[in-house]
Amino acid sequence: MVVKSELKLIKSLQQKKCRNEHGLFVVEGKKTVEEVVNSSMKVYKLFAIAPSDLEVKDNDVVKVSSKELSQMSSLKNPNGYLGVFHIPNTSNKILSDWTLVLDGVQDPGNLGTIIRLCDWFGISDIICSLDTVDCYNAKVLQATMGSITRVNIQYLDLIEFLKAAKIPVYGTFMNGVSVTTSKLPKKGIMVMGNEGKGISNTVARLCTDRLAIPQFGDVTTESLNVASATAILLHEIRK
Repeated sequence: MVVKSELKLIKSLQQKKCRNEHGLFVVEGKKTVEEVVNSSMKVYKLFAIAPSDLEVKDNDVVKVSSKELSQMSSLKNPNGYLGVFHIPNTSNKILSDWTLVLDGVQDPGNLGTIIRLCDWFGISDIICSLDTVDCYNAKVLQATMGSITRVNIQYLDLIEFLKAAKIPVYGTFMNGVSVTTSKLPKKGIMVMGNEGKGISNTVARLCTDRLAIPQFGDVTTESLNVASATAILLHEIRK
């Protein structure tokens, strides 16, 4: 039996302000819960309808009913497994490789996909503007498929961060130089902008270079989805 206060706490973690207040976030789904448990992230509590099916070492799993799980879950149809974890402390790193910067990305699915792409392409650091969607949002976590455990994500004032950068800052623009013909360095910063507005003017002024993805199709197509564009640019970085 899970006490009412605990049900209320876990349900409240669907809100960003409560996640920040308690320093906790929720992950759902067997595979993702197992992956986060087996990472460096610290477990707060694990819940499952069938605890013995959850492959987690040295961790107790609380058995819950379907009703209790639905009271905790953000899903319409909870899938039987839920983990609550401590939000890790992030630290500034020496920029020894490429770093991805996100300026106002709002869609949870886009951020989750971008985190997964960084994991795939070996980009270990993402710097997000303060108005970028929270990486511990349930929809973001679902889209990362566990990659949240392998990518260091920080929310910073982008102006201060970029002003202090000692490496090239590449911004993505419709009128930039084609990324396919550009000679990219071994390390740098790649800035991706908001889904509708692109890179903000204040951030754009701090970009030392402007890149674009060449278009081959109908010129009436306005732009690429930010996650799709990120995939292309990360591939070019790693070529």
